[in-house]
Amino acid sequence: MNALLSTGQSLPAKNYSSGNTCAKCSSRMRCLPYGLDERSIAQVDRIIGKRHWVERNELLVRVGEPFHCLYIIHGGQFKTFRDNAHGKQHVMGFHMAGEILGMSAISTGIHDSNAMALEDSEVCEVPFAQLQMLCASIPALQQHFHRLLSEEIGRDQRVMRFLGSSAELRFATFLLDLSSRFAARGYSRHDFTVLMSREDIGNYIGLTMESVSRLMSKFRRQGWISTDGKDLHILNYRAIEALANDDTKEATASINSLTQQTTAILASIAKTASQA
Repeated sequence: MNALLSTGQSLPAKNYSSGNTCAKCSSRMRCLPYGLDERSIAQVDRIIGKRHWVERNELLVRVGEPFHCLYIIHGGQFKTFRDNAHGKQHVMGFHMAGEILGMSAISTGIHDSNAMALEDSEVCEVPFAQLQMLCASIPALQQHFHRLLSEEIGRDQRVMRFLGSSAELRFATFLLDLSSRFAARGYSRHDFTVLMSREDIGNYIGLTMESVSRLMSKFRRQGWISTDGKDLHILNYRAIEALANDDTKEATASINSLTQQTTAILASIAKTASQA
């Protein structure tokens, strides 16, 4: 891990060909706002110059690096994390195709987390300064990125809310979040592959690896899920949903902090766009 962090090597990149553009990309509906006209899409194409191939377990961005670009996940999955003073990893999130990496660095100009590929993946590099100028002239694009940012913060808030709840509720909420995100991409909400390790899942939802293993066994015994290696099948969606919807105490201080972060980022975007 530390060796990866210290290499400083550039990731493999390839320039877009005429057949490898936003206009012709099958994934564009996940990345761009619905109804964006062809002229606007062509403008987006002009600012996206590289697509990076990121191998499994390779880092795309590192803590402390200057922020210049956002990265749209074209294919694959990532986890974001940072290490504490003792070298212990804190998992901050898991990210899928169509989602954007690097948004937490907008307000500070410095990346505050590492982004590692959970499988061989591809990302589209979007220079942020050019994106801001483009958003100023295409309101639909600006609203789209604001919505994506809001969804990211909302997911963080949900994690904060359930950290004080039971282990069963945390795990149920995690499964439903994965399920809904796969469904939003046109895949089954009942059958999907869980690429993250049990240790990473536990780290993310505040449980030990052993607790995650026990919960998976418990959910299997209750007939709620079945597993085959990393493949997971939800057998009783309603039971898991009922458990996840139990009332919990909100972590008010944490949510307020995240809300302030969102406000600062949006204010930064608006200020820069108005000066463009």
